[in-house]
Amino acid sequence: MDNFQNNEFNNHERNNEQQPQNSYSYSYPQGSVYGETVNPVEQEPKKKKRVFTKVIACAVCAAVISAGSIGAYKYIDDNFSFKNFFSSESSQSSSTALNTEAEAGNLTSTGNNAEQKSLIELASREGSLSVPEAVDKVMPAVVGISSKFQVASQNYGSSWFFGGMPGGDTQTQIAAATGTGIVMTSEGYIITNAHVIYDEENGYGKAQSVSVVMSDETEYEASIIGYDTDTDIAVLKIDASDLTPAEFGNSDDLRVGELVLAVGNPLGFELFGSVTSGIVSALNREISINEKQMSLIQTDAAINSGNSGGPLINSLGQVVGINSAKMTSTYSGTSLNTVEGLGFAIPITQAKTIIDDLINYGYVKGRPQLGITCIDIDEATAKLYNMSVGIYVRSVTPNGAADLAGIMEGDIIIGMNGEAVSTSDQFNEMKNQHKAGDEITLTISRNGKDNEVKVILQEVTQGDTLFGDQEVNEN
Repeated sequence: MDNFQNNEFNNHERNNEQQPQNSYSYSYPQGSVYGETVNPVEQEPKKKKRVFTKVIACAVCAAVISAGSIGAYKYIDDNFSFKNFFSSESSQSSSTALNTEAEAGNLTSTGNNAEQKSLIELASREGSLSVPEAVDKVMPAVVGISSKFQVASQNYGSSWFFGGMPGGDTQTQIAAATGTGIVMTSEGYIITNAHVIYDEENGYGKAQSVSVVMSDETEYEASIIGYDTDTDIAVLKIDASDLTPAEFGNSDDLRVGELVLAVGNPLGFELFGSVTSGIVSALNREISINEKQMSLIQTDAAINSGNSGGPLINSLGQVVGINSAKMTSTYSGTSLNTVEGLGFAIPITQAKTIIDDLINYGYVKGRPQLGITCIDIDEATAKLYNMSVGIYVRSVTPNGAADLAGIMEGDIIIGMNGEAVSTSDQFNEMKNQHKAGDEITLTISRNGKDNEVKVILQEVTQGDTLFGDQEVNEN
């Protein structure tokens, strides 16, 4: 199964004990080689096999692997030579209304014959390109992303059994991931998904090396300019010039029912530049991925593993979204309910400021943090140890917001701004409604007494030591 198929959907349906139980999840998948390890030498991409074998393999993978993709659009401000990346012509053309003739009816009469319009004609914008023309326009800007992660594995001695302590040497292995990217500028800026180059789920962290494969099979080593796991957006840079960048539209002008095309590299580079078509199923769809809330474009265009970071384009050939995630399901019981045509993409106008910050600062400005690591104390634990229900402070970052406010290790945060807090997720949701520099009031339980402490939130930066701790919650 795909390594990213663990993001649980919010509900589980159960009618009675005899009915099957269906669980749903949104996933951030990558290419077909993701998660494989070699010890210790990296594997080269497999040579092409017979077409029949590849088709069968892809069919099997598509049946069990959830998929997702994202990318982002670059808004460059005045300190960049390419500040006119967003042209007024692009903005005007992307805001053109849907075909009014399509709305008027499905049939046009020519003499005694009635000509029925196709779905593509009905869903396309006025003055749109043909599907092949739209694909030809964006294809030079679609690239493949290959990331290599260094993974430390521990050998266990023969005298140790289930859960025993390590008894051997630590070895270094390599995990590979593939995805898709979008050429943003002719100077070599590439946008893709953060999860393509930073593995949060398995704890691999930042990729050891990243390469970019162009549509003409030219390969470049890439540097990571910045990434943001909250929005799953990353910016790369390759040493190249005179590239053909994508044209970016305005996702705010999208309408439900409008034609869109998804382009990417499903299951790796052997199917490089695959194109699928569909419509905009919904706008501003609120979903949760890896416990992060996102507002996305919903589409029924097929999105598969390896499409991560690829473009979602409109009928004008403009990038309006970044393929992000796909809803998948698991089954139990006697009946089988499938999930099809539920893909999601990040709106390009939403991604614009994220990319701008990543290029200028290497991180997204204004994100608040308290500067602590903590664990939740539920009712059972609180009763057992005679403590308050809340979040237990395990460590405090020196000179961080919490440290400067006098919060100490062992304190239990039980409230924020007069509202009770019982879990880290609840605390983070409330905290993220503020910005760096805002003042909040925390209610702290210390030695059985409750106290109120005023804290000025600090800004999260890419180099913060709080990032990457897998054992405790970070705030």
